[in-house]
Amino acid sequence: MGSLSTNKLINMNLKRIIWMALAILFLAEIAIAQIVESTQRHRVLVLTDIENEPDDAESLVRFLVYSNHYDVEGLVATTSTHLRDKIADWRIHEIVDAYGKVRDNLEKHEQGFPTHQFLKDRIKKGIPVYGLKGVGEGQDSEGSDWLIDVVDKNDDRPVWISIWGGANVLAQSLWKVRQNRTKAELDQFVSKIRVYTISDQDDSGFWMRKEFPNLFYIVSPGDNYRTATWSGISGEPQYGFASGADTTLVQNPWLRENIMENHGPLGAEYPEVEYAMEGDTPSFLALINNGLNVAEKPDFGGWGGRYELYKPRLLPYRELEGKKQEPRPIWTDAMDEVVGNDGKIYIDNHASIWRWREAFQHDFAARIDWTIMDYKEANHPPVPKIKELVNFKVKAGSSISIDASESTDPDGNKLSYTWIHYPEPGNYHNVDWKPLKFEGKKTSNLKMIVPDYVKIKTPQTTHIILEVTDNGSPSLTRYKRIIVTIVP
Repeated sequence: MGSLSTNKLINMNLKRIIWMALAILFLAEIAIAQIVESTQRHRVLVLTDIENEPDDAESLVRFLVYSNHYDVEGLVATTSTHLRDKIADWRIHEIVDAYGKVRDNLEKHEQGFPTHQFLKDRIKKGIPVYGLKGVGEGQDSEGSDWLIDVVDKNDDRPVWISIWGGANVLAQSLWKVRQNRTKAELDQFVSKIRVYTISDQDDSGFWMRKEFPNLFYIVSPGDNYRTATWSGISGEPQYGFASGADTTLVQNPWLRENIMENHGPLGAEYPEVEYAMEGDTPSFLALINNGLNVAEKPDFGGWGGRYELYKPRLLPYRELEGKKQEPRPIWTDAMDEVVGNDGKIYIDNHASIWRWREAFQHDFAARIDWTIMDYKEANHPPVPKIKELVNFKVKAGSSISIDASESTDPDGNKLSYTWIHYPEPGNYHNVDWKPLKFEGKKTSNLKMIVPDYVKIKTPQTTHIILEVTDNGSPSLTRYKRIIVTIVP
């Protein structure tokens, strides 16, 4: 009897410990509100079919004026369906040489820009062969071997492979590693890679998604650019979809005035738009530390668009040399609901990019100014600040107040505030959705009210974006993302 009582006591104490641990975890999970942002410098390696059309050169100019926001690991010239049997590494060198002439001036405005020689050393050649014909025995290239070395570095950070054209350089790297390493070593290699590719511009992308099912992969699959999320950066005139964004910001007159002409040697390397402006740029916009972007969370949304993890169904327009059913879930097109400049509501995947167009175009224009202007002549982004959120339990019939009045501007410019309710990244709107209420959405202080009619059984999250904009020229915007948990 004594032994049985002891066992019962032990079991009772064990249950208490388990329940206490669960309670602690629960309380941690429903922490009142969480300010989320990424400040880590990401590692990035670019694969580009530059010179197939002007947009890769356009994207490279923008990429370089943000090169202090990430660690550039490589700039690799590749083929694609539009450039099948040659590469144009010479064009990368031209643009990087122009960057070298302005790099020191950029450093006057923000620190951390790589040197000219550092970037020159990281320009590599892929194989001048199209798609899977360039994958397999004897198909190694300077670019594919360099990519392996980059991933193998003693650095815990993942490597973002930003693919602007064909993907076969990455495919060859993965093929070679699989041939020469154990499964555990291959899995470790794959786990360090993050891919954001601009549609499928050769047949190696589908092959990789099939052969390496754990490979992190963001893509609008197939080669129909009109339906792809990334085309929301500028594609309305070219691809014929509707948006509520300002199209003048992505056309040649604005680009000539703000980027190409009288903006120094790097701006002069920006070619005029022939099709759509900078179709490749979304692949690295999420790596910019602006307070909004969280690269490891594609479903959070940001300048690079919003993507959800699922297996897309086979559709006639998702083709590249034959219909193919996606073999497994990928990060792919997600819809945002956005009110456009025309006051109309748009619900589609393009909106997840064009909703931020004025901010990212103005930001680019300011950074091109930095290549030629002294600090006092140019504009610099504001610094949002939110007072710490404590002791607020957000449940039905209660509210939360968020104070951003301590935000500052390095140039002393006047600040304006916009609070954006961004429900798509959260899950509150998916379960018996009832509207939340907001007061002060155009002031430095927001009040979020959870009406007493909200009835939920488990904690639900919703996102609020603080948008702080200065009145400089061009006006610049930075953000804070707050994830609010609504509890029963």
